[in-house]
Amino acid sequence: MRVDIDGIKRRFKIIGTHPLLLRAVEVAYQVANTDLAVLVTGESGSGKEFFPQIIHQFGLRKHGRYVAVNCAAIPEGTIDSELFGHVKGSFTGALENREGYFEVANKGTIFLDEVGELPLTTQARLLRILETGEFYRVGSSTPIQTDIRIVAATNVNLEEAIREGKFREDLYYRLSTIPIRIPPLRERGNDVLLLFRWFAAECAEKYNMPPIQLHDERAEELLRTYSWPGNVRELKNMAERISVIETERDITAEILERYVQPERQRHLPALYRASEPLVNHDKEFLLGLVQGLRVELDELRQVVVQLMQQNASVDTTPSRALPNSEHTRVLRTLAELGAHTDHDPVLAPVVEATPHEVAHAVIEDSPRTIAEMEEEMIRRALLKHNGHRKLAAQELGISLRTLYRKIQEYNLE
Repeated sequence: MRVDIDGIKRRFKIIGTHPLLLRAVEVAYQVANTDLAVLVTGESGSGKEFFPQIIHQFGLRKHGRYVAVNCAAIPEGTIDSELFGHVKGSFTGALENREGYFEVANKGTIFLDEVGELPLTTQARLLRILETGEFYRVGSSTPIQTDIRIVAATNVNLEEAIREGKFREDLYYRLSTIPIRIPPLRERGNDVLLLFRWFAAECAEKYNMPPIQLHDERAEELLRTYSWPGNVRELKNMAERISVIETERDITAEILERYVQPERQRHLPALYRASEPLVNHDKEFLLGLVQGLRVELDELRQVVVQLMQQNASVDTTPSRALPNSEHTRVLRTLAELGAHTDHDPVLAPVVEATPHEVAHAVIEDSPRTIAEMEEEMIRRALLKHNGHRKLAAQELGISLRTLYRKIQEYNLE
């Protein structure tokens, strides 16, 4: 039987003609009428969320519930209760019995997004469901049967996670009965141009403005050769920014270069090369780094304030005025960069300051609360990585689960 791939793409608004993408759509349709577990893999932002919906809508369970669960967004302490439910009194705050997602989705499909973030104890419970179709509510010894289709997705390399002891090998083989790989945008060739036009048209309709379009082959080549670490999500954000910010509707390669950052800008060490002159697009990033110091240096605030209150004389030598740490190294680098910004009215006052002066300025103009500083750090990390949450979490030094919780807490969606 021939699969109507074009019809499926139109129904779920999947844009692209690359063979790997079309094959993923075809496999999702072919396995829809089975109850086999499916594991969708692909980088963050590549569009994995469409494929569980294809499987559900074309499957035998299309009239049942479809429940999507972001495993990384649920705190580790409550994830078992969320997935499997709990009984009254099983823990503090359990005031009544509660059904979990596996109970709610009975006779339907459950989509476990970011399944690689599940704790090992929860993985054991999930394995039991895959093997026997039963589970226990938290605090209960009575088994509950469930008839459910499980589709999981992850941007984590699960084979590597298995080697590191972070994911169960037996669960991996149970989940990946049918593997579906979604190609990253950088592998999809001309699909990037189709997607750009699609997002530009969407934005034009939404805000009642003429759509932007690529001016020439140089602009098209720039989009095709960019690595797109944030994948389709990054492309969409970029197309929307250009549509709203730029007055010109014909987008040249020169305009695109303001939004498509060179690869070297994604690595902080490149900013430490004092022998290289600063170019315009480095200035904005450097200013962001300086702003970030306001947060990083807050831990020094109390020490410096105490010294100032005691009328202590603080030497401006970095190794004596501040602890010998990463903060000092960054401040010293800013001073070294001063040779390249002597005539820059924006950066010169920053890089000419001594580390102690910068620290003093941070103290005088720092955010008022820890929560405000934390929110600012998270916001900047997300902006820097174009909404790519895994990269932002890595830069912030926190888990993806914690980042999701903080995004919800500060309403940064």
